[in-house]
Amino acid sequence: MNLNKVFILGNVTRQPEVKALPSGQSVTSFGLATNRFYTDNTGTKKQDAEFHNVVAFGKLADICSRYLNKGSLVFIEGRLKTRSWQSLSGSKQYRTEVIANNIQLGPRSTAGTAAPMMEESKSEEIPIIEENYSPRPNENPDTSINETPDQPKENDDLQEDEINVSQIPF
Repeated sequence: MNLNKVFILGNVTRQPEVKALPSGQSVTSFGLATNRFYTDNTGTKKQDAEFHNVVAFGKLADICSRYLNKGSLVFIEGRLKTRSWQSLSGSKQYRTEVIANNIQLGPRSTAGTAAPMMEESKSEEIPIIEENYSPRPNENPDTSINETPDQPKENDDLQEDEINVSQIPF
């Protein structure tokens, strides 16, 4: 069994660049930086930055190009893909990229910059955006997440075989 799955949380390092494939499908690429904090042998706290190339296709590419800016905090779920090509000098070049399947946008900044805010009082709910997202036909965008339109209604005249949801202890 094999698994190629990546979860990465970081800040966008360069403004997303949008292109179109010959088929007309959108493709967006951008850089993402992550930090690793550790303590070395001498007890000194250190930090290493790692830079990743991220690619998104289709509707997800359009969303990335529209909502991500340099400095934006973003959570990416995807897979690794290594491309290779022949350079002009004749040497073979390789590039490993994260192909995004889902993204979760970080909190919006109210100061007009893309830097992430850590104040919980000003952060908004973070939407999850999937690569193959399309609204359901009867989906109402004004419906709150906490609303449950299909909740069972309580019935005082229950038959003996039926279970009353309000009597379940959890």
